[in-house]
This record gives sequence, structure tokens and C-alpha cells, in this order.
Amino acid sequence: MGPLPAAPRALVVEACCDSVATARAAQAFGATRVELCGSGDGGTTPSTGMLARVRDAVTVPLMVMVRPHAGGFVYEEDDLAVMAADVVAARELGADGVVLGPLRPDGTVDARALATLVALARPLRVTFHRAFDRTPDPEAALEVLLARGVDGVLTSGHAATALAGAPRLRAWQARAGDRLEVMAGGGVRADHARALLDAAGVRALHARGTDPAIIRDLVAALA
Repeated sequence: MGPLPAAPRALVVEACCDSVATARAAQAFGATRVELCGSGDGGTTPSTGMLARVRDAVTVPLMVMVRPHAGGFVYEEDDLAVMAADVVAARELGADGVVLGPLRPDGTVDARALATLVALARPLRVTFHRAFDRTPDPEAALEVLLARGVDGVLTSGHAATALAGAPRLRAWQARAGDRLEVMAGGGVRADHARALLDAAGVRALHARGTDPAIIRDLVAALA
């Protein structure tokens, strides 16, 4: 008798939240992970006060955005020093992971900066955010993430929406195997969540939790 097949990975619904209230609501509606960003547009680093309060408010895994400004994803040395300090702060305040995405001026992954930040973050989880969708050669970018030990990547498959990018998401998850989680993000909504999972072959979805109703409807559609 051969070995039993591996159990399917649990489905992850990650909610992008920008306040204590939205993080609480996302958890209440069934999100299995929260990504915390600062308030306002751009998805920047939240304050340490907000992070501490959200950590007290939710029990699901908490990922923290590490992005010092909303002006792109190319960082100067001072930016990287700020990011390093924010990674350490996130770890000390009880976060479960950090979300970041340094690029070089040509759009490729800044492998040196990434390696430094990953090392500082450990043992926390590290996700590379949608800066991945700005890279000129995503297959090459994926190899860099794998080589640097990144745990996950949030991507729409280099398409306008994750559903449109599903074929690439499937290919990338097959390439990464168990080494890295490909998380589908980009216009994810309840009305196509099942179709997206089937088409993309992933087990992690990322949706905008700044409107808690999106998470409520998404989780209900997947129940």
C-alpha cells in the first residue's frame, strides 16, 4: 500500500485592514489572516501604536506592511534603514509576519535588500507584496524570492485582476510547490472566489478588508 495523499492545505482568506475596527470586523467575519497597513491610500507601514492595539484585538495571524512611503517600491539607504527598524518593531510587538517588496530602478527585485530584511524578520513569515506585479520578468522574480526564502507572494498574476491572471498564478504555485505560498490578490470578490480558486490552483486569497462587507461576503461564498 502506497503512502496516503497529503491533506489539502487549509484555505487562507487574508483581509487587508487599516484600523483596529476593520481588523476586528475582518476577524469577526471569518478572515483567517489580517494584513495591517497604515490608514489612507498607498498601503504604508502602520504606526507602532496601531500595531500594538490590533495585536491585542485579534487572535488570527497578523501580517504587517513594511513600506516607508507610497512613492513606489525603489528605496534609498535611509528608506531601507527605516524598513529594517520597522521589521524589528513588528517582531517585538508580536506580529506573525511582515509584508514588503523592494525593487531596483529597473523593476527587478532588489535581492540584496530583500535578503537583509528577511534575515531581520526571522522567525516571522515574510510575504512579498504586489510590487511583484511591477517586475518585468515575473518568472525570474519568483526565482529570486525562492532563493531568498520568502514564504509568500501576493500577486494578480501580472493582470488587472487575480481572476484574469489565474493561469499564471497556477503556473507559479506549481513552480514554487510547498516552498512558497502564492496568494491571489487583485479585485477578489465573493461572486468569483470559487472560480478563482479552481482556475488558479491556489489556497490563499487576499481581499480589501477596509470594507468589512467584502470579507463577510467572501467568507460566506466559500463556506
